[in-house]
Amino acid sequence: MHGLDLTMTWVGLASLVIFVVAYYFIAMEDKYHINKAKPALFAGTLIFMLIGFFIAVTYPAIDGVASAEQTHLHHEIEILIIEIAGIFFFLFVAMTYIEAMIDRQVFSALRYNLVSKGYDYKKLFWITGLLAFFISPIADNLTTALILSTVLITIDKTNKAFIVPSAVNIVVAANAGGAWSPFGDITTLMVWVDGKGSFVDFLYLFPASFLGWIVTAFFLSRFIPEGNPPFADNEEKVAIAPGGKVIMGLFGFTIFSAVMSHQVLHLPAMWGMMFGLAILKLYVYQMSKKTRYDNEGVECPEVNVFSFISKIENDTLLFFFGILAAVGGLHFLGFLEYFTALYSQFGATTVNIGVGFLSAIVDNVPVMSAVLKSSPDMGVDAHSQWMLVTLTAGVGGSLISFGSAAGVGVMGKLHGIYTFGAHMKLAWTVLIGYIVSVAIWYVQFQILGIY
Repeated sequence: MHGLDLTMTWVGLASLVIFVVAYYFIAMEDKYHINKAKPALFAGTLIFMLIGFFIAVTYPAIDGVASAEQTHLHHEIEILIIEIAGIFFFLFVAMTYIEAMIDRQVFSALRYNLVSKGYDYKKLFWITGLLAFFISPIADNLTTALILSTVLITIDKTNKAFIVPSAVNIVVAANAGGAWSPFGDITTLMVWVDGKGSFVDFLYLFPASFLGWIVTAFFLSRFIPEGNPPFADNEEKVAIAPGGKVIMGLFGFTIFSAVMSHQVLHLPAMWGMMFGLAILKLYVYQMSKKTRYDNEGVECPEVNVFSFISKIENDTLLFFFGILAAVGGLHFLGFLEYFTALYSQFGATTVNIGVGFLSAIVDNVPVMSAVLKSSPDMGVDAHSQWMLVTLTAGVGGSLISFGSAAGVGVMGKLHGIYTFGAHMKLAWTVLIGYIVSVAIWYVQFQILGIY
C-alpha cells in the first residue's frame, strides 16, 4: 500500500478538483465574502471521506479483518491527527494568552508608549518590523505575528494605508526571523528534529534572512503614509491592568515550556503550551479571588480564562485544520510525492528554490513534511541544500498571505483589512526580498563556503 499511486483514480482526480475549487474560494475571500475556514474545512473533510469510501469499496475487509490498505489509511490518519493537533492546540494556547494580554491592556499600554513618544507612521513601521524579526526566533513566527498585528490595530485601526503594508512587513519579518532559529518556525523545527542540521547550523541563515527582509521592508516603507497616528495631548495614560505583567511572564514561561517539552522531554511542543494554559487558569483564578477580597463591598468584574478563549479567532484554527487535512489527503493519494522526483532531473538548488513558491501556495508545513518523508537525494552538498530548503520554505511562505502560519494568524486578527487581495498587491516586494535571500545563501554557502 505504501507504493500505491491513487493520483489517476477517480478519487484522486476528484480530490484534486475539490482542493483547487476550495483554494479558489479561499483566495477569493474578499470577492465572495465567505470566510476562508469554510471552504478549507469542507475540502479537508470531504477529501478523506472520499478516500475512506474508495478504500472501503476497492480494498474491503475480509471476514471482518481490515485489509492492509484500510490499516494503512488508519495509520496515516492517526499521524495526520497528531500533526494537526500539535498545531491546533499550540495556536489555541497562544491566542488565549494574547486575548488575556488584550484584556489586561498590555497592547493598549504599548500603543500608548509608542504613540505618545511622537513616532510617526514610518518609525512605527520599522519598530514593529524589527520587533517581529528578533522576537520570532524565540517566540515562533505565528505568536510574534499575532502579538504585533494586535499592536498595529491598537495604533490606528482606521488607517489601512498604514496597517496593510505594516501587516505584510510583520508577516515577512516574523517568517524571516523564524527561518534562522530551530524554534522560530514549525518547518525549521521539523528539519532540526530530523537531524538535517545542528542548532548552530541554522544561525548561519541569519544574513540571508535579515537582508532579504530589509530589502522587502525598504520597498514596503514607500507605501507608508506621512504623519502621525491620532493622539490627543489630553489622552489618558494607559497602564497595564493588575496581573498583566505576570501574564506576560507566564506567556514567556509557556513558550519556554513548549521548547523544553520538545527538546528535552521528547513531548510535542503543544504539551508545554497546554501546561502553560493550566498555569494561566490557576493564576487568573487566584487573581480574581484576591481582587474580590481586596475590594470588599465593591462589585468587581470577575476575570475568567474562558472569557479569553471565547474571543479567540476560531476561524483561524478551523482553517488550519481544514487546509492541513486537505493537503494530507493529497499527500496520501500521492500528489505531493511527484515534485521530489524533480531533484534528480533539475538539481537540488533549483527544486529547493521552487519549494519556496510551492510552500506559499500549499502551506510550508505539509510541503516540508513531504520533502522530509520522501528524503530526496540532495547531492554531495546535502547540508547546505537542507539549509536552503529550510530558508525557502520559511521565507517563501510570505509570498502569499495564507502561505504561512504567521500570515493566516494576521488575516484572522486583522479580518477584512489584511486580506489575500491586499497582500497580493504588495507581493512583488516580498518576491524581491525572497530573491535577495536566495542570492545571499548562494554567495555565502556555495561561493564562500561559510556555514
